[in-house]
Parts: sequence; C-alpha cells; structure tokens
Amino acid sequence: MKAVYYTQFKGKVEVRDVPDPQVSPNSVIVKVAATGLCRSDWHGWMGHDPDIVLPQVPGHELAGVIAEVGSEIKNFKLGDRVTVPFVSGCGCCPECNTGNHQVCDNQFQPGFTAWGSFAEFVEIKYADINLVHLPDEIDFVTAASLGCRFITSFRAVIDQGKVSAGQWVAVHGCGGVGLSAINIAAAVGANVIAVDIDNDKLELAQKLGASVLINAKEVNSVPEEILKASGRGAHVSIDALGSQETCFNSISCLRKRGKHIQVGLTTAEHKHPLIPMDKVVAHEIEILGSHGMQAFRYDAVFEMIKSGKVHPELMLGKTISLDEVPEALVNMNKFENRGVTVINKF
Repeated sequence: MKAVYYTQFKGKVEVRDVPDPQVSPNSVIVKVAATGLCRSDWHGWMGHDPDIVLPQVPGHELAGVIAEVGSEIKNFKLGDRVTVPFVSGCGCCPECNTGNHQVCDNQFQPGFTAWGSFAEFVEIKYADINLVHLPDEIDFVTAASLGCRFITSFRAVIDQGKVSAGQWVAVHGCGGVGLSAINIAAAVGANVIAVDIDNDKLELAQKLGASVLINAKEVNSVPEEILKASGRGAHVSIDALGSQETCFNSISCLRKRGKHIQVGLTTAEHKHPLIPMDKVVAHEIEILGSHGMQAFRYDAVFEMIKSGKVHPELMLGKTISLDEVPEALVNMNKFENRGVTVINKF
C-alpha cells in the first residue's frame, strides 16, 4: 500500500510502498477514506513523542470503512463506516475499568504507538471498545476533521470545564483545537473570547461563535484585555496552543475559582511553562489537562452536529492528496493554514 513514511526524526518524509497491515484477533483493518493533518503529527516527526519507534507512518485522525475483521471482534463487521479516538484504551487496565480510556495505561495511538492513517489502510487495535460507528449524516471528511482536535476540545469544554450558558470562556490559539473549543463553548451558550495573532483566524473564530476577538500582537496584556471584556475574568480558560506565553496568559486571565484547561501540547522549551502559582493559591484556581476522549462519548458529539449546534465543517481549511502530505507535514510549524487540512485522495 502507499503510505507517508519517515525513518528519522526531523528527517526526510516521503510517500512510498510499504507492507499492508495485518489483522490480529482484537483488531480490524480500516480502508482510510479521510484523515486529518494535525500538529501532533508534526510533533511526532520532530521526535517530541517518546512512544514513537522508527520507521513510522504518521496519522491519527481518521475515518473509513472496515476492510478486514479480527476473529474476536463482536461489535463491528465488514463494510461498517467508522472513526476512532486518537487515544484508544486496552479495556482492562484500572483507568479503562473506570471509563477513562483516554488515559489508558496501555493505550494504542495510531501514528504514535503503531503505524498510522497516512496510508491506504490502517490497523486499529482493541477495536470493539474503541471504534465508533459513523452516522450516515456525517461524511468521511467531516469525521476526520473531528480527529483529536474536536473531540479533545469537546472533552475540555464539556467534561473537564463543565462550561454552561452565560459563563465567560477564553480560548488561546485559534488553530483546529481552539476553533473547535470556541464552537462548542458558544453552542452551550457561553460568551467566548478568542485570542490569536492572526486576524484571519480571529475572523473564522467569530463565525464559529466568538463574541470578543483579541489579537495578542496588538495589545499590551492579553489577561488585562480579557479581564476588561469579562468584568471579573474568565470562568474557564483554554490553552489550545501549548506555549509558555499562552499557558501563563490562560491562568492569569481567570476569575477567582476559575478553571484552566491545558489542551495544547507543551514540548521542547515549552515543556515546563511558568505558572503564576501565587494566583493559583490565592484565587483557588483549578488546573486541568484534557487528553483525548472516550469512544462512548462520541454520541453526544454526533447529536450536537446533527442538531446544528456545532459546525465542524466550517473548520475545514482544505483537502489534499497523500502525495502532498510530506511538504505539508514538515511545514506545519509555520502556522500558515487556516482551518483543518484533511487528506482524502489516496
């Protein structure tokens, strides 16, 4: 099969023929119909993820059709339209037993712990507890654009942040994760403040429900601007980028007893960001992480989409072919793309 492939971190990325994946008793083989290009894929190629064993085929935001079924699979069959969380649980560790598959002790991540979906076919392990039946109303490109970004943001806003109508929510960074968080928070009635350094991305954030736009390059202090707009500070603030500055600003802009949700990956020199711990203590700030979402929570996402409350299709920037992925992947840190890029031509 054709697949995107690299043999060293920060090295050459190419499309080449590789062996087809082999099904195991608890897995399925999915013929990939669409797969999202995510900054996490760039982090993997850079060597920021210790789980990656070279050589690697990246890609973790996928939707497609089941082409082969393992002997132990009970809940899925050939031809089923499916998608999958980017973090899949083993189903038997203490975290999975409490319903927290997104932090499984033995998690499976296509594109990280195994070869991923920038390919014609991909194996999905622990398929019975992790695969998600895709409703007919949701096409493959939209499903792939949900990927790790939309579902991670859904968990961050709904399950971790417990955002409700009338609250102020600040979102720092208007990439795929940030735009998703904005759309979801606005859908439940929150007042959303979008922060970015690109006015085009802020314009898209407004279309997705942001009521206040802040260009971080044009103000002296992002937290002060958020305090002015919200009156007392944000109830919930989300760092959707993952940098020293966005993490600090996100915590600093909160009102007393507010919640900071860290969604953007902090890596390299941003791995251990400075935290205003004096404010955390004095104001009883909560600091929470958000890492993926369980398969059983997808129904709530699908219902919001089908009801028209959220519009992930508006976040789609462009579709590309598999042959275009190498150049697009290595240039992701330039932040030139507006919206989500999805591969749908193989």
